[in-house]
Amino acid sequence: MSITLYTAPTPNGWKASIALEELALPYEVHAFDLGKLEQKEEWFLKINPNGRIPAIVDHDADDFAVFESGAILIYLAEKTGRLLPSDPKGRSRVLQWLMFQMGGVGPMMGQANVFFRYAPEKIPYAIERYQRESRRLFEVLERRLSESEYLAGDEYSIADIANWSWVHTYAWSGVSVEGLPSVERWLAAIAARPAVAKGRTVPVRSKVETPKDEKEFVDRARKLLA
Repeated sequence: MSITLYTAPTPNGWKASIALEELALPYEVHAFDLGKLEQKEEWFLKINPNGRIPAIVDHDADDFAVFESGAILIYLAEKTGRLLPSDPKGRSRVLQWLMFQMGGVGPMMGQANVFFRYAPEKIPYAIERYQRESRRLFEVLERRLSESEYLAGDEYSIADIANWSWVHTYAWSGVSVEGLPSVERWLAAIAARPAVAKGRTVPVRSKVETPKDEKEFVDRARKLLA
């Protein structure tokens, strides 16, 4: 395989696996159980100094390592010449919406998850703060998607991959997309893409179907926040 993907079943991890599937690049998966903290081991810190997933190593480029999910998306798009326009304005539009996810949607939904799902003490102000801000960002997406099929225009791009990977998990963050028809249309359209459906299952994630499943999942997440 030309690329090794180091990942776990999280929104940031899905960005990379979806992009690899969309671009039909051959890759192998090194899946982490984040609770075992393998991502903090010295060998992996040489790949990603931040000790987070995802990261890739491109064996066709002298084992070049790339970390940070947004940087991975840009690297893969530039490597293949797809999902990122080459003209300055088109490229800028994609990168603007990619940065919107990296600087807004991901951090706000991530904090909503922490305070709504994982924090041992429920702090109503923090929960409401991050859920409200996540919803506000969804409303920004709604305005954009009411006038454009995809975030950067008429063409599907890495900006859609990045934002979808987080936004489609809205229920886990305790945020609603009710009253956002364009967001719902966009979520469904991207979910229907075969590469997205496949990439979303890389690596395989245990299903959270019962209260016991949810408790075990939350307990594992809390270990990472300790």
